[in-house]
Amino acid sequence: MSGGAPAGVRVRTDESGPYEVVWLDNGHLRLGVVPRLGGRLLSLVHEGAELLWRNPELLDDRLHPVGGHRPAPTSGPMANWANYGGDKTWPAPQGWLSPREWAGPPDPVLDSGPYTAAVREWENGAAVTLESGHDPRTGLRIRREIRLDAGRASYELRLTAVNESSAPVRWALWNVTQYPGGGVARVEVAAGSADPVELAVGTAAPAWMRAGADAADGTELLEIPAQDVVGKLGFPGATGRLTYARDGRLLTTEWDVPADAEYPDGGSRAEVWMEHPLDRPLEHLGGLNPPARIVECEALGPWTRLDPGAGTSLGIRVRVEAP
Repeated sequence: MSGGAPAGVRVRTDESGPYEVVWLDNGHLRLGVVPRLGGRLLSLVHEGAELLWRNPELLDDRLHPVGGHRPAPTSGPMANWANYGGDKTWPAPQGWLSPREWAGPPDPVLDSGPYTAAVREWENGAAVTLESGHDPRTGLRIRREIRLDAGRASYELRLTAVNESSAPVRWALWNVTQYPGGGVARVEVAAGSADPVELAVGTAAPAWMRAGADAADGTELLEIPAQDVVGKLGFPGATGRLTYARDGRLLTTEWDVPADAEYPDGGSRAEVWMEHPLDRPLEHLGGLNPPARIVECEALGPWTRLDPGAGTSLGIRVRVEAP
């Protein structure tokens, strides 16, 4: 954005609806956060354009419920899930076969439960820290800090999961961002990496292709073009940079990937999920009924054993560009 942007970050709390909405605005980006809805970031506006996918049948532009929808903690099969959209943090691996897998969404604590919120401001920035309740099934409490600094078309996430149970647990942090479909996702991987792994296939795994190598550092890009499938790819060779290009904007997500760490889902450090509306729900995925064309860009932290009281953290940076 050319000149005239405010020097700091404006923070506004909207309490006019059934729950609190926190807005952060630095003149380049405007972020809308709803603590009550699983601590989600539900709006990311750049130069007047909304970049996140948000379910218009559930929420309006103020991030208030529409159509008589009444948010509440929800459990059960995926057919019960109120998919609001946006950006959220869950534990991985996902699954329904053992207590060592996170059986969500839906989930009444970490996904659809209320988070507390604390806003912190300083001269050239602001942050909102969101904290879940204690989830007795996973043993975890999740904390999300969303930070916006002045003068930048980027924001930062600091994610933390703490084991508040009395026994050791083993989880990875898993950040999931939903974008409108129709764009192209690209995952940077190390040279010579194994092919992507197919995960959670609904109708088919997304097709992918190699999109060239960087001669300087030896990395290469794997490209996942727009397509009508319901399924996911995991990337064991991901370096910690994932981009999504749509409508003339490029969103780049970056995070640190320790080379010697272990990751869930076949060693996946990044994942890309795609979905589109279907004639009927997918019964083998718990009755999942995709509401729209959606692309999820997902960053994972290492699979970590957590003793009682111990935690694991993951830092993520998201940058918006309009070439």
